[in-house]
Amino acid sequence: MNRKELIEQIRTKESFLCVGLDTDLTKLPKHLQQHPDAIFEFNKAIIDATKDYCVSYKINTAFYESMGMKGWEAMERTLYYIPPTHFKIADAKRGDIGNTSSQYAKTFFEVLPFDAVTVAPYMGEDSVKPFLEYKNKWTIVLGLTSNDGANNFQQRKLADGHTHLYEQVLETVSSWGTPNNLMFVIGATKAKDLAVIRNIIPDYFLLVPGVGAQGGSLKEVAEYGMNKDCGLLVNASRAIIYADNSEGFAAAAMKVAKEYQLEMAEYLD
Repeated sequence: MNRKELIEQIRTKESFLCVGLDTDLTKLPKHLQQHPDAIFEFNKAIIDATKDYCVSYKINTAFYESMGMKGWEAMERTLYYIPPTHFKIADAKRGDIGNTSSQYAKTFFEVLPFDAVTVAPYMGEDSVKPFLEYKNKWTIVLGLTSNDGANNFQQRKLADGHTHLYEQVLETVSSWGTPNNLMFVIGATKAKDLAVIRNIIPDYFLLVPGVGAQGGSLKEVAEYGMNKDCGLLVNASRAIIYADNSEGFAAAAMKVAKEYQLEMAEYLD
């Protein structure tokens, strides 16, 4: 999916919601836990319930890889079930020396038809470039994350005493690609930092996790992070997919997704 198509979906649906399919077998409704294909059945119901209110789905690969072959198969089936109108993200946080990154890129862009994959930039340009070589595919680089450990490195100040490491990362990485193939992960709990971030990368899309269960404010994310093309994909995972653990879980997920969409429509006006 290219940038124009993504923006059209956002405008048509009046939504920049990304639903995170961080599906944990132990958290599924009891009536599904013994199902032979529980993960896919759950994901299928969530997708059916939320597809009208979101523009993207993010599959956190760790939840599937931890189940071995069965989990990988569930992830693949889920990916193919997502409608072609929706932007599909592999939240895999890959990044290695060039030839290894090339294989990771092949996995998520050729073997599996994801539109985007999350990448860690710590090893530098040659570890990210293989992902950027694919046409109409997106590399989503970790910029400023929501976890406490972000203080260990990302928010450390450089020798000039003013610039944070994450700011240098954003500025440097943005020169490796373009707003047509590169996005950045910015945690919603760092919403007020978005004003600074937009000065560095005004035109790039941001994938923003942390709204909902992690306490991030959708209003603040929109206020500080939105650009002329919206420029945001706000991810909500647990708040939507685990809104209810009864047999009515899908209806509950639909209700929460719709609430997000209605709020987003206000900010898009």
